[in-house]
Amino acid sequence: MQQLAGVTVGQQRGALTASTLAFTVCFAVWTIFSIIGLSIQEELGLTDTQFGILIATPILTGSLSRIFLGIWTDQFGGRRVYSIVMILTAIAVWLLSSVDSYFMFLLAALGVGLAGGSFAVGIAYVSQWYDKDHQGTALGIFGIGNVGAAVTNFGAPFLMVAFGWSMTAQIYAVVLLITAVLFFIFTKEDPATARRKARGEKPVSAFMQLTPLRRLQVWRFSLYYFFVFGAYVALALWLPHYYVGVYGLDIPTAGMLAAAYALPGSIFRALGGYLSDKLGARAVMYWTFIVSAVICFFLSYPPTDYVVQGVEGPIAFNLTIGLPVFVALTFILGFFMSLGKAAVYKHIPVYYPDHVGAVGGLVGMIGGLGGFILPIMFGLMHDIVGVWTSCFMLLFVFVTVALVWMHFAIQRMERKASAEQLEGLPELPELVELHGPDHVGALGPSGEKNTTRTNTRQANPAT
Repeated sequence: MQQLAGVTVGQQRGALTASTLAFTVCFAVWTIFSIIGLSIQEELGLTDTQFGILIATPILTGSLSRIFLGIWTDQFGGRRVYSIVMILTAIAVWLLSSVDSYFMFLLAALGVGLAGGSFAVGIAYVSQWYDKDHQGTALGIFGIGNVGAAVTNFGAPFLMVAFGWSMTAQIYAVVLLITAVLFFIFTKEDPATARRKARGEKPVSAFMQLTPLRRLQVWRFSLYYFFVFGAYVALALWLPHYYVGVYGLDIPTAGMLAAAYALPGSIFRALGGYLSDKLGARAVMYWTFIVSAVICFFLSYPPTDYVVQGVEGPIAFNLTIGLPVFVALTFILGFFMSLGKAAVYKHIPVYYPDHVGAVGGLVGMIGGLGGFILPIMFGLMHDIVGVWTSCFMLLFVFVTVALVWMHFAIQRMERKASAEQLEGLPELPELVELHGPDHVGALGPSGEKNTTRTNTRQANPAT
């Protein structure tokens, strides 16, 4: 990858590798309730709504903390903030094993949620090591850390069966603490923070970091991320429960199949960043939303029995999405969500290079809130509507709204750009001598446009 001034390729790779591994561990911790929550639900006799609140509570903290952690990263540097966040989260995860009431579980879950805030820290930290032409790829690679959800869905069930959910939480806490120490030892200050310290400059105030948040464009990016990331987290948390309830699977099997969704939603994020650099983030977002809308539509269709009055009597048949088809569709959904996550964050360092932490924090916060709100809504819709596929009905509505808003916003920008070009044309172009040799756009003998400068008469068509 291209180097910034004073930055070696080895430093770039070291910062990116350390940040990605740390984010993977943080994300695994952030989604731990998707597995241990099943045992807690059984022990406490929780309803689906209560279960949805429990698994979503860490997502709330991880979401709301992102904007503040992003600002602090811009002010004080990602190396320091990243390490502190991991240490505090490790303490909260360890304390999780000592509580025994639903209310205390919710309080402990708030502390566990700090792990999710590490995303805003990592985005701001990594982006400072790369130039604009390669930030999409770098941030896409960093986003592979989402694979932590798959790690939890795959590995935590086996730990829980072998040691119980309490010991599983303690193991997670120890691993996270070790990660924090290693990260601080083997990383360096990002170039921007290092230059600021060398010059003795004070960090930009938090108020100044928040000024770009007044732009509607930032909130539109946030809506995109609400689906591509928020819905991804929500499904990663909900799918183990869905597999147990719909297909009657045991917890380890449900966890592995949920990992089949979470895995492509993570590892292909690097591909999404690369495609955003090469093809443009807009094209990637269109593909993401269109394919996701189609898949959510099919997944939202509940198992239905039909009776058709045939020529020789009633004909009965059933429409149901079997387990293999369901797994395949969720795999494809996760794949396109991963592309979309990278495409959203491709915009931020390009449009707001000096406010990556603040803007990235807000976008990440709104996306994370999707991971908090949607599991609760999944539980509510299941309790009220009584249809398992109602969660996909809800996702279909969200992705359709995002697609429509994006499309009309792009059309509005294109019309505005076209209007600015039209303003440069003469009011009565039919009065202009279109075939003059000095006229821009006039056709030459070969039929090609003449590119010479306009003369005075062309510039003033009224004369």
